[in-house]
Amino acid sequence: MRLRFLGTGTSFGVPQIGCRCRTCTSADPRDRRTRSAALIEVGERRLLIDTPPELRLQLVAAGIDRVDAVLYTHAHADHVHGIDDLRAISVKRDAGLPAYGPAATMAELADKFPYLFDRGAAAPAGPLLPELVAEVLAAGRETRVAGVAILPIALPHGDGTVFGYRVGRLAYLTDAKDVPAGARAALTDLDVLVLNALLPRPHPLHLSIPEAVAVAQQIGARRTFLTHLTHDFPHADLAAQLPAGIVPAYDGLVVEVAGV
Repeated sequence: MRLRFLGTGTSFGVPQIGCRCRTCTSADPRDRRTRSAALIEVGERRLLIDTPPELRLQLVAAGIDRVDAVLYTHAHADHVHGIDDLRAISVKRDAGLPAYGPAATMAELADKFPYLFDRGAAAPAGPLLPELVAEVLAAGRETRVAGVAILPIALPHGDGTVFGYRVGRLAYLTDAKDVPAGARAALTDLDVLVLNALLPRPHPLHLSIPEAVAVAQQIGARRTFLTHLTHDFPHADLAAQLPAGIVPAYDGLVVEVAGV
C-alpha cells in the first residue's frame, strides 16, 4: 500500500497571499503547501481523500489520471472546492464516480453542488460535467470501497464532526481537535499515522503541534506524519524540533505502508 500526500497545507495555503515570512519566501519546495488531500493506492485501486481547490494541479503533478472513489472528511471549502476537477476523472468512467463520507457532509455537498449528484438538476452551461454518486458512511462500521476495506472514524472538529479513515495499517486523520479514547481504540498496530498539526499554540478547531505530538505518542504508530500545516514553521525547522518517529509531511511525499 502506498500513501501520496497531494497537499499538506491549511486553508490559507503556503505561501499565503501577501506574506513575506521565512516560510512563504522559502526556496525549499517542501515549504510550498497546497490545501490538504491525499491518495491511497492499494494494488491497482486508488482512493482519493478530499478535493481541495488545487486538486487539478495536485493530480497533474502526481501523474494521476484515474481514481476509483473519493473519501470526504468533511465539507469545509479547503477540502471540497476542487470538486469540479473530478470531471476529468468521471468522464472516463462508464458510471458515476463514487463519493463517500459522513451523512451531513454528503448532504451539504449535494446542496452546494446539485449538478454533480442530481442529473436532473439545472447545470451550468458547458459540454461535460462531473458525475458523482453519493454514498454515506457510518462511523465505526467497516465498509468496502472499490474493493478496499475502509474504517471511518468520527473525530471532533470544534462543534462539528470530521471523518478520519483507517485502511489496513494506515490511518489518515485531519482537521481533528482531539482523538478521543474511543477513536484511539481503533488506531492500534499502525505502521503510518497521519495527523493534523496546525499551530504551535492552541486552536479551537484543530490539534496544535504539541497536542498532535502528544496524541501521536499515545497512539504509538511506527511512523507519524503531520499535515494541515501553516506557515509558522519552515519544514526543516519543524522537522528538527519533532521527536523521533514524527515528521512533517510535504506535498508530493510518497510513503510505502507495511501491510494492507
